[in-house]
Amino acid sequence: MHDKLNIMKRLLFLLALFILLMSFVLAGFTEVIAALKAGNSSALARYFDNTVEITLPQKNSTYSKSQAEIIIKDFFTNNPVKNFKVLHQGEKGGSQYCIGTLETSNGNFRTTLFMKNKGDKQSLQEIRFEN
Repeated sequence: MHDKLNIMKRLLFLLALFILLMSFVLAGFTEVIAALKAGNSSALARYFDNTVEITLPQKNSTYSKSQAEIIIKDFFTNNPVKNFKVLHQGEKGGSQYCIGTLETSNGNFRTTLFMKNKGDKQSLQEIRFEN
């Protein structure tokens, strides 16, 4: 009976630890999603890695953090954001991804985000806006 209690305590501890770790993983996405909903390029740029791969309907390239912010700001200026809806998000091998729909004045864009843990923070490494 005592062994079963110890096993249950360990399982409960591991479950709590897993939930805590997942809340940190999703916390970065929560702020990124809020930035997308607001069309706020500077808030989004706080999560950019040193280089960011950006896919837009007419171009696809890798940019420095500062260049990426300008590209995203221009995209949001030309496509005023109405909303962002998450369709799916998950985690695999230390990387997180989110797929959603960015609703703008000029139509909807299927949006894919890829983040990776770097040290103690999450970095946005790739953003795709596809129509």
